[in-house]
Amino acid sequence: MILVTRINRVSQFYVNEDMIEFIEETPDTILSLSTGKTIAIMESPLQVIEMIRSEKIRIKLATEF
Repeated sequence: MILVTRINRVSQFYVNEDMIEFIEETPDTILSLSTGKTIAIMESPLQVIEMIRSEKIRIKLATEF
């Protein structure tokens, strides 16, 4: 799961990166989830992609042992 910040800059929450269908920049970053829910966040699309990449690497490394 990745930690993101709501657009209000006050609260943070975790999102299951496998539930993200696509990311839009409108200019806010909008995550569209496979559940149909959309979430506006502060992080840029590139930051989200890097967080997803890091999480996938972390999971892969953890399962190799």
